[in-house]
Amino acid sequence: MTAPSPAATTSPAPGRSRSKLPSLTGLRFIAAALVFFFHATFSDPPMNPFADQGWEEGFRWLFSKAGWMGVSFFFVLSGFVLTWSAKPRDTITGFWRRRLLKIFPNHVVMWALAMVLFAGAMTPVSAWLPNLFLIHSWFPQHATFISVNPPSWSLCSELLFYLLFPFLIRPVLRIKEGALWAWAAAMVACMVAVQLVTDFLMPQHPPTPEGFGISLWEFWFGYNFPPVRMFEFVLGMILARLVLAGAFPRVRIIPAALLCLAGYAVALEVPFLYGLNVATIIPVSVLICAVARADVDGAPTVLRGRTMQWLGEVSFGFYLAQYVVMYFGRTALMDEQLFAPLPGVLVLIGFFLATLLVGWLLLVCVERPVMRRWARPRTKPSDLPGTPREEHRPEPALR
Repeated sequence: MTAPSPAATTSPAPGRSRSKLPSLTGLRFIAAALVFFFHATFSDPPMNPFADQGWEEGFRWLFSKAGWMGVSFFFVLSGFVLTWSAKPRDTITGFWRRRLLKIFPNHVVMWALAMVLFAGAMTPVSAWLPNLFLIHSWFPQHATFISVNPPSWSLCSELLFYLLFPFLIRPVLRIKEGALWAWAAAMVACMVAVQLVTDFLMPQHPPTPEGFGISLWEFWFGYNFPPVRMFEFVLGMILARLVLAGAFPRVRIIPAALLCLAGYAVALEVPFLYGLNVATIIPVSVLICAVARADVDGAPTVLRGRTMQWLGEVSFGFYLAQYVVMYFGRTALMDEQLFAPLPGVLVLIGFFLATLLVGWLLLVCVERPVMRRWARPRTKPSDLPGTPREEHRPEPALR
């Protein structure tokens, strides 16, 4: 999964200025933490540290849908933030350059670390090569789409979002305000349709190695195949338009968070496929819009605090590092040892802090330097004062 882009100040939209959205930055870390605890529940690979069967099963049940919900949040938020921060004079190549530099350097670093620590010994070239170039989720083979650093599968979807965004933004901006709700409902309906197709038309065998209770084909098509995740991204784009237009109702953050808890409870009870994203998509959407509206209105939120802002900035690196840190720690350093409840909790806290450290190192040593150096085009001699400029054809703008 990739973490969404940080919110930015943008040029005003007709009739409504676009504010910074710091609370959404803070909220990103909560979603990344959900994914961390979801992966920590796995028994194969041996992530779950609890020896007591009751604790092991209870921990696994409690966070069994957390990863799915966190990823869906990221996908909706990507569409929301990119639409919110779209600059009218931005070029397609400029946008692509910034997005690729945002995800690839961190991905390559964690890919290389995973290959050195454990994946290189058990991953064939047919899997690690597509993973390196972030196209592995397009392949239905489990050894390919869940390979090297497994959370990187979501970057395949994010890469598709980024490639298509310059061509989607104009049609989305042209939707009449009165039709925005209908389009939002259509995106949700398409998500339901994907799971219905998956449920009734995809092959029922073989089962997933993770023991999810569905077939490998159902897991790949209903969750990992990048095109089917486009509906969440476009929904996020439409939600941004609704908030910018003042058409989204004022919902406070606490009721929106409670709605997410209710959606999570539903996801725990419905059939597996429908708990992946359908059961939680409306609560997630309401929460994102409620937090954005709070920032637009200048309402104080805990998510805007310095600590949450730092955690939000670290969240992308944290997300990419969590599986590598836990897998290597549990297999190589702990030899898959299981623990009593209290030591098990301390082990989880230790891994959480270690992942935070690696995420911070990725931010300060990789992401920030790369973005500062290459995110913007270097000044050309022809752009310097007093230097004659050659005639050239401008690049097409995003809008």
